[in-house]
Amino acid sequence: MASLGYDSFFPASHRRRVEVRSGGGGGGYGGSSRSRSVFTSYSSPMSRAAPHYSLAVSPMAADLEMSKVAQVSSEMMAVRTAEKTQLQDLNDRFAGFIERVHHLELQNRALESELQVLRQCHREPSGLRSIYEQEVRQLRAAVEEACGERQAAQERRHQLEEALRALQGRYEEEVLAREDSEGRLAEVRKGADETALGRAEEEKRLDTLLDELAFLKRLHEGEITELQAQMHYSAQVSVEMKVVKPDLSAALRDIRAQYERLTQQNIQSAEEWYRTKVGSMADTTARHSDDIRLARDEAGEFRRLLKARDLEIQACQSLNQALERQLQEVEDKQSDEIASMQDLIGQLEDELRTIKNEMAHYLKEYQDLLNVKMALDIEIAAYRKLLEGEETRFNVGGVGGMSSVFSHTISSTPSFGRPVFSVQSSLTSGTPYLLGTRLLSSSSFSDDMLTSSTAQKARASPAKEEEEEEEKGEEE
Repeated sequence: MASLGYDSFFPASHRRRVEVRSGGGGGGYGGSSRSRSVFTSYSSPMSRAAPHYSLAVSPMAADLEMSKVAQVSSEMMAVRTAEKTQLQDLNDRFAGFIERVHHLELQNRALESELQVLRQCHREPSGLRSIYEQEVRQLRAAVEEACGERQAAQERRHQLEEALRALQGRYEEEVLAREDSEGRLAEVRKGADETALGRAEEEKRLDTLLDELAFLKRLHEGEITELQAQMHYSAQVSVEMKVVKPDLSAALRDIRAQYERLTQQNIQSAEEWYRTKVGSMADTTARHSDDIRLARDEAGEFRRLLKARDLEIQACQSLNQALERQLQEVEDKQSDEIASMQDLIGQLEDELRTIKNEMAHYLKEYQDLLNVKMALDIEIAAYRKLLEGEETRFNVGGVGGMSSVFSHTISSTPSFGRPVFSVQSSLTSGTPYLLGTRLLSSSSFSDDMLTSSTAQKARASPAKEEEEEEEKGEEE
């Protein structure tokens, strides 16, 4: 048999170099012998090479060796049985792992499909976000327009208030002017009343003078009549008595002339006085009537102006009240719309935050599943390599049994380590150790992969958090 090496499967601490001799001819161990080096899976705690000796063995020693070989072979059978049971257990565990891998692959495919659906669903909010942003921009533009209208309405309100204050000032001035005009009108009325009273007194006095003049005329006519009668009687007496008497006609003529002159003077003076009084009264009446007419015209004009100002003030007040009501309605409407938009934006932000959290959770689960899948793939690959190695070794070891004798001589006393065993038994006995080493290496490799993936996730999580904070900042 050729020498078999298991350096690739066993570490240095579990290897020991021994000399294997195969006896040739008879039952002895003489003759030509060839040495070959093999590695066993059993080693002493001390890893050192023992000295090798070639000695001639007696028949008693051969019997002792055969009994020990039989004992060792029985032990090897027990070991092989235990190794076979352990291999069956490992095969069962391997089948369970394969079923678990299939189950996890199904779960992985389901999660991948769910992740794809979620990605497709989460691609849609980009359009919704643009729609919401456009709606928010329109609402902000409407709010700014409403604020501009409100500012214009406030400016118009200030202008109307200034106009109202100006009109109130003019109204107060007109009220003062009206009171002044009313005072002047009262004075003019008082003067007119006094003028009317004076006119009435003058008219009464004129009537009295006219009555007195008529009385004096009548009296003068009566005196003239009496004098004429006396003159006629005296003329008759003088004619009848034919007596020379004094000339009374001249005296009567003189008296008559004096009375006529006096009457004429009185009439002239009365007429002049009457004309003077009537003219002065007419001038005073005309003057006062003009003043009264002017005062009445001014009062009418002031009344018209006052009524116009009252109407303007009422119109401004009604317009101011209407504008205030409209401004209050616009403010209430805008505040309600802004509150509703803020609530809607808050709800959308909460939904977006919830979706991001769910997405991060799903990504974390997906990453965990990927890590588990990677570890299982690594473990499956290790098992596959082990199975391929086992199949290759079983195919190589199918030629037949082989007996080997290990002789170790220490201080002239021969000691036998592991006597005769077949290649198949050595391979099966090396299988648990090989499987353990492979499992250990695969588990350590999977642990390293999990550690590296966890570190990458930890490095990637701050970047995600920074991106989320930047997105929140842009949304705000």
